[in-house]
Amino acid sequence: MKNNSPIFFIEINQTEFIFFVGETVDNNYKFLYFNSVPIQGISNNKILDHNVVFNILKNNIYIIEKKLNIIFKEVVIILNNLECSTINFSGFKKLNGSQLLKENVTYILNSLKSKINETEEKKKILHIFNSNFLLDKKVTNNLPIGLFGNFYSHELSFFLINKNDYKNLENILNKCNLRLKRIISKSFIEGVNIINKNTNLNTFVKIKISEQNSQIIYFENSALKFTQDFDFGSDIVLMDIAKVTGFKIEDLRNILLNSKFDGDNDNFLEKEFFQGNNFRKIKKKLFIEIANARILEIAEIILFKNINLKSFLKNQVPIFLNIKDIINQKCFESSYKLFFADQHNYELSFFKNENSETLYENANNVVQYGWNKEAVPFIHEKKSLISKIFDFFN
Repeated sequence: MKNNSPIFFIEINQTEFIFFVGETVDNNYKFLYFNSVPIQGISNNKILDHNVVFNILKNNIYIIEKKLNIIFKEVVIILNNLECSTINFSGFKKLNGSQLLKENVTYILNSLKSKINETEEKKKILHIFNSNFLLDKKVTNNLPIGLFGNFYSHELSFFLINKNDYKNLENILNKCNLRLKRIISKSFIEGVNIINKNTNLNTFVKIKISEQNSQIIYFENSALKFTQDFDFGSDIVLMDIAKVTGFKIEDLRNILLNSKFDGDNDNFLEKEFFQGNNFRKIKKKLFIEIANARILEIAEIILFKNINLKSFLKNQVPIFLNIKDIINQKCFESSYKLFFADQHNYELSFFKNENSETLYENANNVVQYGWNKEAVPFIHEKKSLISKIFDFFN
């Protein structure tokens, strides 16, 4: 039986700090500890109160170490907070019929990394993904070292965090006697989750619409190429309906949960939902019409009129859509499908909130074994960037 040492993870998202420890025993992942506490000290993607964050982490780390009788020296952060960004760069080499050599790729990679350092001097690289290798305009699945050609193109995707945010987080953890082993984007892990569940799928769009915010990620050839956050969510649909109909949000939720919205929405809303208010004749189709107008706008802002995605959506790709609010999806699922897929002939799959165990097991596997498209699986190794990339391909 092969055992791997337990790995300590902390997820930092918009609402919680999540602490978990897991280990792999004979290829099976096992949780040793799991707990979450409400987020404090971080707001609007910034660490605003250093001491509050430090005390939360310190107190929970003490509890974990006491419970497991383990003193941890390092931690992996899964990040879905703080301000991050993605940039895609391509480098080229004219071969004129000669072989592609490691030295050629080394030059391209060094040039791209230098370009990032010049243009994004206030940011730090968290992930580097090999997005595409093209030899004479033909995509190859692996680095084509040793092959002959006339022109080689290498595309890398960089996932970045503000250096000050990184330093603040690193400093807080150092005060907790923990080394920051690595920061992993939760968007990346969620994409890995989809790829592992869907055989032969490596290019797709994933959209997550929560009550008050939304997020889109784009994967191409198993590489994370784009992420974007939005400060609106599904609650805006309910707010529009409430404003027009005069219902309070809590009453509206009760209506949507208990009334039947189907193909015959010319019916009036039942009297029982007015509860002491003056009865008014409101057709159910009014709810649908209001929702349609707002959901169409959401689809356009997030996806179809998003200038940041224009170059990525030249070809139709599968869309995975998660509506966190169960009531919103139950009543308006056909509207979301219409505006996110049917009108544009896209393939759409609704999915439920990710299973935490599966998600964190994938995070553990990435830390332990790397990811096939990630050029630098371990940022803190004391090797040059180029050495790590070539080690990964050997």
